[in-house]
This record gives sequence, structure tokens and C-alpha cells, in this order.
Amino acid sequence: MALDEPRNTDDVFNIDGFEYIVDKQLLERAQPIKVDFQGMGFKLDCGIDFSSAGGCSGCASASNGCGA
Repeated sequence: MALDEPRNTDDVFNIDGFEYIVDKQLLERAQPIKVDFQGMGFKLDCGIDFSSAGGCSGCASASNGCGA
């Protein structure tokens, strides 16, 4: 997760006053995506298994993100 500006290749979702920008191709692979605020940051859950690719299985802070 990171701050970004929308591009033509993104879908934009406005939920509870927050704007979420997701790359359309990533969204196809990662559905469903769930973002929760937890104390000191955000937790991101999605349909991609990052543990088998050497990545993380879930991120618990806004400064750490998973890459596809």
C-alpha cells in the first residue's frame, strides 16, 4: 500500500471517505482485497498467496507493502 495518483490502468474506489486506487490487472489476480485499520497501521488481505513466492502473507503497517 502506498500513496499514489490514479492512472488509466487503475480502478478507483471511494469508501468511507478514503480513495483506494488499485491496478486493474492486480485486482483481477488479488480479489477479494480487504483493508483494515489496526492500531498503528493497516492490514491488507488479498487472494494472492505471497508466502510461496517469498513475500509476506499479510502486512500490518502502512509503511510496509506487498508486491505482486
